[in-house]
Amino acid sequence: MAAGVIKREQGGGRRRRRAHSQPMAEINVTPFVDVMLVLLIIFMVAAPLMTVGVPVELPKTAANALPSDEEEPLTVTLTADGILMIQTTEVAEEELIGRLQGIAAERSSTRIFLRADGANAWNKVAEVMGALNAAGFSDIGLVTDVGGPTLDATAVPASNG
Repeated sequence: MAAGVIKREQGGGRRRRRAHSQPMAEINVTPFVDVMLVLLIIFMVAAPLMTVGVPVELPKTAANALPSDEEEPLTVTLTADGILMIQTTEVAEEELIGRLQGIAAERSSTRIFLRADGANAWNKVAEVMGALNAAGFSDIGLVTDVGGPTLDATAVPASNG
């Protein structure tokens, strides 16, 4: 941001006087707005990339998104190979509940999102959900992609929200 000098002439008669310079009191906000717009675009592009990054092919459903909490959701992922992960860390099946209870003790929310690859058999997904429920985690959200078929066999268009 820069300040400039405004030259103005005084008097309106025939005689010309020397121009009198005084500092300009306005701030040029154009560079500030340009920088803010660039930062906005950067964050709009980078925000979707900040999600949990275990690649799974989620099944498509017509369900609406769950309301989000203030803290990052605790995510358990079941990959197509049957590997269990908490966030991005691989865990053995027998260690899953113990680790989740340790993590949940430090959090304010007990909500767990279960992401299961669509290639998994339903009984494996139900087994993991049952184990989570038996361990005291009753707020389990099953994560799916939007835009899947509804019961009347129509597809719901995917939204950008």
